[in-house]
Amino acid sequence: MEKINALGEACPLPVIKAKKALAEHDTIEIKVDNEIATQNLKKMAEQKGYGYFTKQLAPQEYSVVISKTDLNPKSMNDQGASLEEEAYIVVIDANVMGRGDDQLGATLLKGFIYALTEQDRLPSRVIMYNGGVQFAVPTSESFEDLTILAKAGVEVYACGACTDYYGLTDQVGVGEITNMYRIIEMMREASRIVKP
Repeated sequence: MEKINALGEACPLPVIKAKKALAEHDTIEIKVDNEIATQNLKKMAEQKGYGYFTKQLAPQEYSVVISKTDLNPKSMNDQGASLEEEAYIVVIDANVMGRGDDQLGATLLKGFIYALTEQDRLPSRVIMYNGGVQFAVPTSESFEDLTILAKAGVEVYACGACTDYYGLTDQVGVGEITNMYRIIEMMREASRIVKP
């Protein structure tokens, strides 16, 4: 059994480490320091159809064992195809994720874009408009992650009217600039749209 120490690491890092380890091992034990991480690991295991067991070792120490076992019928769609095999696109329309505190929202969105690079199934496209186009320039903290996605074959698009509005058109360094007509086409044709 592969053992992983993720104590002190914030989500989504424990999940990402677990998924990487499970690509090479049938059973892993990962230690985390909060209950939210155990819940996220449990959800990941359920989505994959893996067995899992959680035990609290100390007030801020949990052990989660995940093992590749029975397939989970819930992970299949009505046609019998794995949901992970279906294409999806991601749209980013702001420089924060969710409503409330903007500093937290910026941290969440940065984590979302990073976690996107670690998915087993990458999106076919990432479309950015309004405040989201700010990630397409080299000064963005998420520029490197978007570049990784683009190099992996993900099509990356930024709304031209939006880059003009923010004065970023000449600075866009990843993907290509497009127009709203094309954005509507891509969204209309997508089988699934993920929006942070």
